[in-house]
Amino acid sequence: MKKSLAAVFRKELIHIFRDKQSLFMVLTMPLMMLLLYGYAINLDMRGIEITVSDRSLSPRSGELIRHLEATEFFHVTVAGGGVSDVGDLFRSRRAQCVLEIPGDYADLLAAGKTAPLLLAIDASDPNGANFIGNYVARVVSLSFGERQGLFALEPRIFYNPDMRSAPFFVPGLIALILLLICALLTSIAIVREKETGSMEQLLVSPVRPWQIILGKVLPYTFLGFLDGLMILGAGRLLFRIPVEGSLLLVMAMMLIYVVTGLSLGMLVSTIASTQAVAMLATVSLTVLPSMLMSGFIFPVSSMPPLFQLVSRIIPATYFLEIIRGILLKGNSLADLYRPGGILLGLDGILILLSIRAFRIRLE
Repeated sequence: MKKSLAAVFRKELIHIFRDKQSLFMVLTMPLMMLLLYGYAINLDMRGIEITVSDRSLSPRSGELIRHLEATEFFHVTVAGGGVSDVGDLFRSRRAQCVLEIPGDYADLLAAGKTAPLLLAIDASDPNGANFIGNYVARVVSLSFGERQGLFALEPRIFYNPDMRSAPFFVPGLIALILLLICALLTSIAIVREKETGSMEQLLVSPVRPWQIILGKVLPYTFLGFLDGLMILGAGRLLFRIPVEGSLLLVMAMMLIYVVTGLSLGMLVSTIASTQAVAMLATVSLTVLPSMLMSGFIFPVSSMPPLFQLVSRIIPATYFLEIIRGILLKGNSLADLYRPGGILLGLDGILILLSIRAFRIRLE
């Protein structure tokens, strides 16, 4: 029995190292995807076009404008005589927001009163408008100091004090890319045997279905785990992703997740009839659900109840909780035993389904 499993394992290992083109793609494609999506998916806004309508033309209004210019968030254009048509600025895309400083701005501040500032924002992009409003409010509060109220609010930011997008998105990209690559690795494993005609050799050999499935999953486990380490290392070096928790725990959970992706691909492979169908089904089952319903971009709690239920069967949902918890918050195994246990359960279910589906095909 052990010899049969070892024979399938050795056969698949030989095929992996002989197919150098596919091996090269497997090792380089994750890094390419990380670079592409890591730099493309970024909610940090820079160089926001803001027009300041300065009707005060006073040293105090100049101080406020200098605060805006001192940040990397804004590219400031000053309109000393005011802005006649805000809508025209937005339609021509010359500005994303307009800040109007009233003529009595300096007098109101000198009298200890609150000076009203009008902020007009182009909200055709609602998320961007929300960020712009927060940025301007932050700069204005710094300019006013503590003069404007009876108390000062001093926020304390945990886990991501610089408020960068990368520490949030890159761990999610690791989950997304790893699931896709691992599922693609095995999604064509059985189908390839059918198309090349070598399936008949497996059928007449003294090898049981579970030995074929495990023998094909095990070689790719090492390859998928290597991919995961490469992506994690690149995220650390290129995007300065923190590692607050145990690196060994990250690797252990990553290994479980790699097996989940490989098992999903193997299940697709036992059902699909051609390699093209297998790859299309794999992409459909991994990329879209993981990106939209796992919490990668949108919080699961904000989704409709039906989609929240669907998210519970998506492996990336649990690995996102794990990897973000370890890397950003320093979570331990005691904090993550539930999502880790669910991933282990998914591994077992997917492998059993693959064996069952393969046995049905044999019959």
